[in-house]
Amino acid sequence: MFNTSVELPLWFALGLAAGCIYAIVMSVLMPGVRWFFRRRLNRAIEKLNQRLQIQIRPFQRTKRQVLIDRLIYDPRVIEEIEAQATSKGMSRELLQARVYNYAREIVPAFNALVYFRVGYWLARKVSRFIYRVKVSAADSEQLEAIDVEATVVFVMNHRSNMDYLLVTYLAANQVSLSYAVGEWARVFPLRPLIKALGGFFVRRNSNDPLYRKVLERYVHMSTREGVCQAVYLEGRLTRDGNIGPPKLGFLDYMLRDWDVITDRDIVFVPVGINYDHVLEDLNMLSTLNSERKGKGTWQYSKDVFSFLRANLFASPEEKLRRHGYASVNFGIPISAREFSTKHDVDFRHVDKSTRFIYVEKLAKELVMAIQYVIPVLPVALITTVFEENPGKNFRSIDIIEKVNQLIDRLMANGSAMREDEKPKQSTISQSLSLLSNRGVLVEEADRFHYNDESRPLISYYANSIRHWVSKE
Repeated sequence: MFNTSVELPLWFALGLAAGCIYAIVMSVLMPGVRWFFRRRLNRAIEKLNQRLQIQIRPFQRTKRQVLIDRLIYDPRVIEEIEAQATSKGMSRELLQARVYNYAREIVPAFNALVYFRVGYWLARKVSRFIYRVKVSAADSEQLEAIDVEATVVFVMNHRSNMDYLLVTYLAANQVSLSYAVGEWARVFPLRPLIKALGGFFVRRNSNDPLYRKVLERYVHMSTREGVCQAVYLEGRLTRDGNIGPPKLGFLDYMLRDWDVITDRDIVFVPVGINYDHVLEDLNMLSTLNSERKGKGTWQYSKDVFSFLRANLFASPEEKLRRHGYASVNFGIPISAREFSTKHDVDFRHVDKSTRFIYVEKLAKELVMAIQYVIPVLPVALITTVFEENPGKNFRSIDIIEKVNQLIDRLMANGSAMREDEKPKQSTISQSLSLLSNRGVLVEEADRFHYNDESRPLISYYANSIRHWVSKE
């Protein structure tokens, strides 16, 4: 009996061996590997926190699955599930499964090493590859005096998809930023990268109250835990160059359950962004005119290839003539606690209509603060000169003179521009070359006039500083 042999099929034996190896790897080796990398990550975060003004919060170091569980079992989310189950007669299990999918979609998987080693490197290389980057602050002392325990929210105008990279690059020495990202980025390989960088995806036009409740509770949770966030008040890219009306949803999510006394302060930092050449300008303008068709995938691919071919081996001087400056200005911080005290309002204890009155008032104050620090760049100045003098042509020396006169007007109207920030004559000449190379301006015997077909582009760039020009 004991000498009887048992024969197994080869496929079964291989499967059995593979199962044993998998069990050994998952139960013995993987815990050790996870511990090793977790230990290295914690050490890296400790070193990073020593140099960051706003440290990486414990919330960002928490396992993603734990955050998902906290979100799906949030009391307000459970209340919404019960309300929908009662009003629509839907299964609670089905609604809970939908909430779980929403939470997995929203909650990021922040990785400090990916953010500061990959994200920062990528943002720096791409920004400096395309533009000459300038940064300044309206009041450096006030920015440095921000309470390190406060929740810092960067509120910005949205001119280009380059905004994400530019601000990440310029703020990386002080904070790690969590962005709200639209559905355009939910594709491989952007999706896992953006989640690792701390970004969370937002369905812009979702009418599902259950989804909105999950998003609201995540924003509240991350704000309460002190995660530094970056928000575009307009909610989308500008189509015509003007800063758009503010969207109130995100501000309301942050403030509706915020305790002005016991919760950490929320400090909004206005950020103004501007470019001499917005890479998407023609595409943005095409959305304003229904007769102009958007570009297809093939045309976009050709544009990207042409862009790389033209810029990959170009000198810094050539890149400056093609794309000019990208500039970011950081404004004076606005404290939610000071705003609440000033207006004697506790957002938790007022009805919805009253709350939105004050949220809108805060949003308008933030928009004005952003407009105050939007950089005044040479292309915006030159296009404003031509828009104020339609049909005329000027010598380059006349344009330089009119630009200087325009700057004096802007400064008299209250612009944040300083005397030492006036562009040099050579800088204005380079910007004239940029506009001429793009066909926006036509040069004939050192006299410039704008191309009639490029009139929308003239307005697009002039609109970025129109709020100062029209203050007279």
